[in-house]
Amino acid sequence: MTGSKSPVFRLIRVDKDAPFFVTKQAQAVNLHTFRNSFKLIRKKAGIIRTDSDRYQPRIHDLRHTFAIHRLIQWYKEGVDVQQMLPILSTYLGHTSIKYTSVYLTMTPELLETALQLFENYRLSK
Repeated sequence: MTGSKSPVFRLIRVDKDAPFFVTKQAQAVNLHTFRNSFKLIRKKAGIIRTDSDRYQPRIHDLRHTFAIHRLIQWYKEGVDVQQMLPILSTYLGHTSIKYTSVYLTMTPELLETALQLFENYRLSK
């Protein structure tokens, strides 16, 4: 391609303890600032719990949401979820699957997916 520049890619080595969220100056974002920013975003988006739980959604809750959505997607794709759980555990930064199990709580969508899979299995017999 004449006259066009190809993109330049470079690999960046990141220390395993490096912060995930950083400022423009590459400094770790202050936890208090981060939580307040998430609270503001949540408020502007109208995300609020109305059940009896006293805690509003927290940034950490995104880990739970991610884990459940990944599980549901794997089930829908017909993936062997038992085989994938160690990978999910590693991705979440856990050293043991027992720590990941805390994130795998039943949700209406997960229950619906499980019921559908069971129904498909039952009908195939």
